[in-house]
Amino acid sequence: MYKNLVTDVFFDLDHTLWDFEKNSALTFKQILAEHTPGVDLQEFLKVYVPANFAFWKLYREEKITKEQLRYQRLRTVFDTLGYPIEDATINLLADEYIHHLSSHNHLFPNTMEILAYLRPKYRLHIITNGFQEIQDKKLQNANIHTYFDQVINSEMAGVKKPNPHIFELALEMAGVAPEKSIMIGDSLEADIQGALNVGFHALHFNSDNGPVHDLCAMIQDLNEIKIYL
Repeated sequence: MYKNLVTDVFFDLDHTLWDFEKNSALTFKQILAEHTPGVDLQEFLKVYVPANFAFWKLYREEKITKEQLRYQRLRTVFDTLGYPIEDATINLLADEYIHHLSSHNHLFPNTMEILAYLRPKYRLHIITNGFQEIQDKKLQNANIHTYFDQVINSEMAGVKKPNPHIFELALEMAGVAPEKSIMIGDSLEADIQGALNVGFHALHFNSDNGPVHDLCAMIQDLNEIKIYL
């Protein structure tokens, strides 16, 4: 479908290639056992996952800072669970989480296969809202950093997806026009709508079984990219 149109493929990282939920759960299993004995991991994650999603949305919309995101998502969970905890321990957990998260390197099924398939045919890049100090480590520890020419993050751009500036910066750094570019990501708002607004083609990796839409094609498995590229 896009084989003769596209020269550059831009991927989101978390929830698209790098299995954020699995790696995050493993990180919390490690640090909660050490610093907050008595907290059940599954009960914690049941509250944390939607809370993290909600606070990331606020962060993406420039309504909270990075520091507030890191603190508030944890404070909300412990308060909801009724677990008494000092701010100092929350701040310690926030630092430990960032420190250990990139040491886990689970990828979505078929990530390596699709990157190996695409690399000889297209230039590959990353556009991520994640923090710069951790995203590079994720790519390196998961051994996929060599596939990508440009890695654009929100701290570098000064804005977050879906702000058009981060996509425009990505096009500038890659030296490519939007009509020759495709964005592949999991977030309908940040990745898909954001890219389409700038003139990219887009492919929605529906990793969280979201509702059907008509903004662009939708895939359930990364191997389905071969249908389009």
